Amino acid sequence: MQDDDDILFRRAMVEAKPLKAVDRVTPVVSKPKPGARFSRADEQAVLDESLQAGIDDLETNSGEALRFKRASVGRTTMRMLMRGSYAVLAEIDLHGMTLAEARPQLESFLRHCASNNKMCVRIVHGKGLGSGERGPVLKAAVNRWLRRWDVVLAFTSARQVDGGTGAVYVLLQAPR
Repeated sequence: MQDDDDILFRRAMVEAKPLKAVDRVTPVVSKPKPGARFSRADEQAVLDESLQAGIDDLETNSGEALRFKRASVGRTTMRMLMRGSYAVLAEIDLHGMTLAEARPQLESFLRHCASNNKMCVRIVHGKGLGSGERGPVLKAAVNRWLRRWDVVLAFTSARQVDGGTGAVYVLLQAPR
C-alpha cells in the first residue's frame, strides 16, 4: 500500500515545476504594535496641567494639608474655618471621578451654593492613595481650581473626623 501512494504522488507531480525566486511573494510589512491611545492622551493632559500649575500645586502630596485664603480673609476667620467652627451647609464627593467629570460638577456645585447663601461647604476629593506614583491627581486639581475661582474666599483641609487631608472646608463669597 505504501508503494501505491508513492507511485500516485510521483504521477501527480510529473508536470510540476519548482518556483523561481522572483515568483515568490514577499511578505507584507508587519502590523505596528498596538499603542495605548487613551493612556497617551491622559499622560499628555497631566503634563499640560502640570506646566500650567504653580510650584505650590505641584508640591501637594496625599498627606499634606491644603490651605488658601484671599487677602480679604482675616486670621480669625481662617482659624475658625480650620477648626471646623462654621456649619457645613452642603457637601460634594468627587471620589472616583475623572478630572473632566469633576471640574464641571464642582464648578456647578459652588455656583449653586454661593447663589443660595451656603457660605461654608465641604468638598471630598480623597487622598489620592489609589493614584499610585502619580500622587493625588484630584486633590491637586481641586487645590488649583479653588484658587482660581473668585467665588472662593478661603479653603483648608478638613478636621480628621470630616475627612482630614482627603477633604476641604471652603468659605464662599456671598453673591453681589
